[in-house]
Amino acid sequence: MIKRIRFLLVATLCVCGIQTLCAQNKTDTIYELDDFVVTAKSFREVIPVQKLSGKELKSLNSFSVADAIRYFSGVQLKDYGGIGGLKTINIRSMGSHHVGIFYDGIQLGNAQNGQIDLGKYSLDNIDEISIYNGQKSDIFQPAKDFSTSGSVYIRSRTPRFEYGKHHNLKAVVKTGSFNLVNPSVLYEYKINDDIRTSFNAEYVKSSGKYKFRYKRVKPGTGEVMYDTTAVRENGDIESLRLEAGVFGLLNQGHWKFKTYFYDSERGIPGAIVNNRWMNSQRQWDKSFFAQGSLQKSIYKDYQILVNAKYANDYMRYLNPDTTLMFIDNSFRQEESYLSLANQYEICDNWSVSLSGDFQYNTLTSDMSGFTEPERFTSMVSLASSLDLGAVKMQGSLLYTFVNDMIRVDRSNPNNQTKAAENKNELTPALFFSYSPSYQSPISFRAYYKRIFRMPTFNDLYYTDVGNSSLKPEFTNQYNVGIQYLNSDYNDWLKKLEFQGDIYYNKVENKIVAVPKGSGQYRWMMMNLGMVEIKGFDFSSSAIVGITKELFINAKLTYTYQKAQDFTQRKGGTLQESTYGGQIPYIPWHSGSAILGINYNGWGLNYSFIYVGERYHNSANIRENYEQPWYTSDMSLIKDFKLRGYNLRLSAEVNNVLSQDYEVVLNYPMPKRNYKFSITVEI
Repeated sequence: MIKRIRFLLVATLCVCGIQTLCAQNKTDTIYELDDFVVTAKSFREVIPVQKLSGKELKSLNSFSVADAIRYFSGVQLKDYGGIGGLKTINIRSMGSHHVGIFYDGIQLGNAQNGQIDLGKYSLDNIDEISIYNGQKSDIFQPAKDFSTSGSVYIRSRTPRFEYGKHHNLKAVVKTGSFNLVNPSVLYEYKINDDIRTSFNAEYVKSSGKYKFRYKRVKPGTGEVMYDTTAVRENGDIESLRLEAGVFGLLNQGHWKFKTYFYDSERGIPGAIVNNRWMNSQRQWDKSFFAQGSLQKSIYKDYQILVNAKYANDYMRYLNPDTTLMFIDNSFRQEESYLSLANQYEICDNWSVSLSGDFQYNTLTSDMSGFTEPERFTSMVSLASSLDLGAVKMQGSLLYTFVNDMIRVDRSNPNNQTKAAENKNELTPALFFSYSPSYQSPISFRAYYKRIFRMPTFNDLYYTDVGNSSLKPEFTNQYNVGIQYLNSDYNDWLKKLEFQGDIYYNKVENKIVAVPKGSGQYRWMMMNLGMVEIKGFDFSSSAIVGITKELFINAKLTYTYQKAQDFTQRKGGTLQESTYGGQIPYIPWHSGSAILGINYNGWGLNYSFIYVGERYHNSANIRENYEQPWYTSDMSLIKDFKLRGYNLRLSAEVNNVLSQDYEVVLNYPMPKRNYKFSITVEI
């Protein structure tokens, strides 16, 4: 079977190589060396993107990427509280496993459990965050970019230099509630006009302690069972992040290489249940990856994109509480990834692309009787885009082949785990947009996409829980929408944009954990579920210039979702208590608002988030009801110069009204808290 994988990869690379041998030089690319930006033909996306970048991103009261993502429509964030709490994203209720997180163009992976903790990625070095439903509209991308139901693209800062400068230095110090100490430094150096480098380091230390109110009412009677004010304990974190990059220009192309290292120790405060207020679990994480990318125009109508990555992640989990169960296990996973993408312009308005990816994942552990899996994944995508002026179309086919192998601990005769069967899937996507004219501010769009996600290593092989017979989890997505965008207004209205989408998603073979046997404390992974999601997303933004120095920025989002669990029992009978119920933690209504006022170096920003009523279980009964919650945040920023240095002072107040709320049941969130920062740029 490995030979088959190798043949598929070699065949793809050979096709790409033949195209390369027929190459000539391309001449229509423009390079702006001062800003280190490579510009090609203008491109209007078939499916518009939600984006936060520049000053708008900096103005948010956001500590990490996870905090900023809350302001996008159609997004649900699971937040377990505090600076060190786990934070995962879910787009349009299809599940976090269906979301691809891409850092500087290459996907972040976690083959063990499929969860990417967005709280680990600071905003200190981020230029832009973009969210796509379905997939990115640009067909010139690796095959892996076609493999998700939704995607988040995080773009870190690229070195930029003013004329005559060869050095940039930026230092930031943040402090505030939870005994926060958070310094960071960014240094950029221009070697010559073609090569630039950057180095970024950040340290975070926090006790994670915050006051909260915990109140529980007995269902049916209204009797208060608990009403306590306490301090959240064991939520401390200490972490170090290091990033280094080299960026270069080529004749008709560019390249970049980046290394990333993250080391942390944190407490796991756990859920508050059975009047238990303190937990003692600890977790250590060490993550490293090195990745590189090269994009080059070989001749006028043909260009290639090469991506490569190696990642090594270590995690240790400790539960020293012997009254529950003493656990001290460590896990290490490795990933190797290689991709070659090709794009050929058949004519001015018609392009095709062919991409081939190969990925190898392993997972090892010191856990007794642990099954150590290996996974070989090959992907080949064929895509085409057609621009007829008023009509734009894009289609793609993705072939995915997955082969798992395992190393079983033969000293344990009870371990009968077998490797999952090979998976071969061909999945299509089709996108369409229409605009009455090229200059028209109004456009309409629609798309269909079918894609799947493989069960994780934990789903398949985790000791006494995994099920190697699991099937992939499929999604079918249907979407129609409209966009209005006009930046050609008078002197005071600089920009006005709104977009709305109606969508229907269906998730098949939903992977869920179910009780194993008669013991409710033992679980097993199974394909039992089917979910249907009907929804509407709306977002709008505007920029108003009152005077030359006074600007107002506003952004508003709203989401309605009806995400129902239509799970059936084995044999076709219905789950009467949950059938047709809203799936856990998905509100019917949610939204956000951002308002920023900028005047002569001063910035006053207000942001608001609302999450409506929801349930923490598919059984939509009173006992599972979760109340709506909302928060308001404010910040005041001042930019000024002092002795030739650029300085920024910032003061933030989060949860201004000191609301008591929970994003996840029994994980109380912080009340009113503060943050102060000073930034110096040389």
